[in-house]
Amino acid sequence: MGLKTIQDRVEKEAIRVGRDPKTVQLIAVSKVQPNARVEQVLSAGHRIFGENRVQEAAGKWPEFKKRFSGVELHLIGPMQSNKVRQAMDLFDVIHTVDRPKIAQTLARIAGETGQCPRLYIQVNTGAEPQKAGVLPTDADAFIKMCRDLDLPVEGLMCIPPAEESPAKHFALLAEIAKRNGLDGLSMGMSGDFECAIAHGATYVRVGSAIFGSRTYEADA
Repeated sequence: MGLKTIQDRVEKEAIRVGRDPKTVQLIAVSKVQPNARVEQVLSAGHRIFGENRVQEAAGKWPEFKKRFSGVELHLIGPMQSNKVRQAMDLFDVIHTVDRPKIAQTLARIAGETGQCPRLYIQVNTGAEPQKAGVLPTDADAFIKMCRDLDLPVEGLMCIPPAEESPAKHFALLAEIAKRNGLDGLSMGMSGDFECAIAHGATYVRVGSAIFGSRTYEADA
């Protein structure tokens, strides 16, 4: 589809549901994409990108940030506690705060350095055992814990179960955010971002629909 097509769809859906399109930010998910494709999107003027792995981002983005000003980098994949310091140096926003150990490590390093990325708490709205994220029933207590640690929690993130309609999961995330006074909602991917916008998403995360499918053979 390409960047412009997705940008147009985001804007059109926001207007359709009575929202200002500026309240919805598009994260171009560049994980496992060749640098040449990422550079094309950067050259087109887009500046908000998402990566799943700290190590991959470390090998890609410092050089891009030198060449392209205004890049905002988001960590949208799971984070190991031994990667927190590196992630805090690399990323402007972390979407996957999902357990006390990560929150405590973030708070400790923020206390040492005096700075911290903006944070989103990942909620496992489908209570899937294989998926990261705090359970919906534990979300209020975890949000409070993060706030008590003086962490800059901006909102919530979810990845709905693949086999279920995403709408009820987006609605649940929005409900949890609202009762906790959080404005940020990171939800919606290539197949369901319009549904997410209708339920209040402030960040949508789109990869292959912007960059194209990753073709390992062609890149080899």
